[in-house]
Amino acid sequence: MWIKNLAGMFLPSEGGGDKRGCMADPRIIAIELDDDTFPTRAIHIDRERQVAIYDLLASNRFEPRRPMEKGFDGPYRVRLRVEEGRLAIDIADAEDRLLETVKLGLTRFRRPIKDYFAMCESHFQALSDQLQPSQIEPIDMARRALHNQAAELLIDCLENKVAMDFDTARRMFTLITALHIRG
Repeated sequence: MWIKNLAGMFLPSEGGGDKRGCMADPRIIAIELDDDTFPTRAIHIDRERQVAIYDLLASNRFEPRRPMEKGFDGPYRVRLRVEEGRLAIDIADAEDRLLETVKLGLTRFRRPIKDYFAMCESHFQALSDQLQPSQIEPIDMARRALHNQAAELLIDCLENKVAMDFDTARRMFTLITALHIRG
C-alpha cells in the first residue's frame, strides 16, 4: 500500500506490502551543518545558505557508490563538517544511524571559492549601490558560471564516492563555501 507525503511523492505505508528495503530512494531528506564549522555570517550569506538547503531538500539526487550495510540505498541524512582541513560528509540512514563518512580534500576548492566570494561581493555591492539591472547582469552571469564550474569540480571529486546530479552539486557547493566564511 502506498501513501502520498507532503512533497507529493508516493511512499510505502507502514502496513503490509512495505518494500522499503528493496526500493532505491537515492536522495537527501535532511542536511545538518556543524555549528562549530559554520560561524555567524552576514545576513545575505546566511540567506544564500538557507535557500541552498531548502532547494536541496526539495529536489536532489545523492547516491553513495559504496555498498551499504544490508543493501540500504536511501533516503539519507547528511551532515557537513570540517575535520583536519578536509570536508567530512557524514551519511546516515533515515533513522540517523551513521552509514559512512566521506572525506574530501578542500585544497582544490580554494581557488573556486576565492573567485566565487569575489563575485558574490561584487554582486552584493552592486545590489546595495542600486546599480541598473544591465550593470548587475554581467556580474551575476560570471558568478553563476563560477558556481557551475565548482559544481562540476565537486561531481568529479566525488565521482567514486557519491553520485549526484548537477543541481545537487551546485547546492552542496554553496554549503561548502560556508565553511570558509569567518564572521
